[in-house]
Amino acid sequence: MPVISVKRDELFKALGRTYSEEEFDELCFEFGVELDEVTSEKEQIEREQGKEKAKDASDIIEYKIDIPANRYDLLCMEGLTRGILVFLEKIKAPRYKAVTPPHGEIQQLLIQPTTAQVRPHAVAAVLRRVTFTPDNYQSFISLQDKLHQNICRKRSLVAIGTHDLDTVKGPFIYTAKPPGEIKFKPLGQTQEYTAAELMKLYSTDSHLRAYLPIIQDKPVYPVIYDSNGIVLSMPPIINGEHSKITMETKNVFIEATATDLHKAKIVLDTIVTMFSEYCAEPFVVESAEVVQPDGTRVIYPELPYRHEVINVAATNRRVGINLTSDKMAALLSKMCLESEVVDGGQNIRVEIPPNRHDVIHACDIWEDVAIAYGFNNIKMTIPDTNCIADQFPLNKLTDLLRQDVAASGFTEVLTFALCSREDIAEKVGHKIEETKAVHIANPKTAEFQVGRTSLLPGILKTVHYNRNMPLPLKLFEVSDVMYQDPSKDVGVRNERRLCAVNYNTSSGFEIIHGLLDRVMQQLEVQHSHEPEAGYHLEACDDPAFFPGRCANIICRGKPIGQLGVLHPDTVTKFDLNMPCSALEITIEPFL
Repeated sequence: MPVISVKRDELFKALGRTYSEEEFDELCFEFGVELDEVTSEKEQIEREQGKEKAKDASDIIEYKIDIPANRYDLLCMEGLTRGILVFLEKIKAPRYKAVTPPHGEIQQLLIQPTTAQVRPHAVAAVLRRVTFTPDNYQSFISLQDKLHQNICRKRSLVAIGTHDLDTVKGPFIYTAKPPGEIKFKPLGQTQEYTAAELMKLYSTDSHLRAYLPIIQDKPVYPVIYDSNGIVLSMPPIINGEHSKITMETKNVFIEATATDLHKAKIVLDTIVTMFSEYCAEPFVVESAEVVQPDGTRVIYPELPYRHEVINVAATNRRVGINLTSDKMAALLSKMCLESEVVDGGQNIRVEIPPNRHDVIHACDIWEDVAIAYGFNNIKMTIPDTNCIADQFPLNKLTDLLRQDVAASGFTEVLTFALCSREDIAEKVGHKIEETKAVHIANPKTAEFQVGRTSLLPGILKTVHYNRNMPLPLKLFEVSDVMYQDPSKDVGVRNERRLCAVNYNTSSGFEIIHGLLDRVMQQLEVQHSHEPEAGYHLEACDDPAFFPGRCANIICRGKPIGQLGVLHPDTVTKFDLNMPCSALEITIEPFL
């Protein structure tokens, strides 16, 4: 869940009351959020970087509050305090309104056809005569960051830009150009750069480098100009220095470019509903006109109010309570969902405001009824249905095999499900293209580049890190490997495998072969050369194994794995210097 940080004293001032830590913790629980931590900037820096770094840091008490991931309206102090005050019935939920300028001078954002190659959608709005203070200015910036990390999926779906409208002149043009043709002074810089130069500049920036891959390989980059050719932003990377927001800004132009128009509308609605509170006319937003490439004109923000009807009896049954329609309607109004009783008390008509985009189904309304009623007030009952839990068959078989292999003198290990490309390819004599491995798009370390397609490399690395232990080292693992599989809905399938390794002064092939026979005995599979009867070995060649010392394990006519003596090249590539034999089979056919 996202976590927001608010100053305790500012929060209590907005709520109109001072709470003890226990009282506020209880209030958070009742409202459906959670007080995660009580700290300060100084305390955090001391904990993370040491006392020396924290000398000049603020010791103002801050509350860190966990917010449900779908409650975008609570990701800033304005939305949180507004929601709590409505919940406490100290204020009524505000009415949000979008208006056009009185003299028809509506701001325009013109979308050019070239944007279809990279980010085709855009929305816009204006906040007029805003009064910024240090606290709400910081909250304004913080909300954008929270939205970027949450619904915007790290700017890949939506990127927000906010600009001082008095420093630029509309109509604004949203277009896309080759990187060499875009040149401007980015936020926080003192000179102009081309877009290509910016990519190099920010490749080492701890904050912005994560967003570069979104457009880096595109033939054109998105950019927004005003009517004088001044660059407002190059989404989703950076805004321009010329139009940056300051404490003196009075009129704010908000634009959001996107690959998902629906989410762009949600983001725009969230920002304007939260911060129109500071406009000269609170909760009133100035509309902007977006002109599509085909000439279609759309007015944003939409700020839609819609209505849903829920059945009182069904809601009581789902939540496990027994409320009258009037009481239920009052509880929903406490959650910023203005409600009225209809149909003679059988149903409730619920108004969904534009800041509650999390309400998409009746069950979301039922959840708010439960929160407002109080989870602790719901009577605990025994379910009508008697469900007896049972272990998943594959896990049950896995646990049984673990016990028997351990009883055979092997020690179990648990290795990482991710590994390097070398581990599953070059080190065992295979080509990475032939492995059907699942690749990580942006691996943070060379050790975790792909999902493992074999358990063997992980065990061999474990042997390497424990090679100073007394010999023999007899290790095993029963876990999943993964493969690309286009027939699956996620494009990947898991396969449960058993792998065992014997590392000693001699290869000990007979030990591994004996373990296979013991496992098959426990699985009640007889040794037989008849195709469909039992299991047997067939000689094979595999670059990971010594020539002539490798065999396929055939069970009921189908190969289920391999065993043999590892090739000296394989052993040395894992920095080992003793002979090693190994067994790896899939256990899923035995279910």
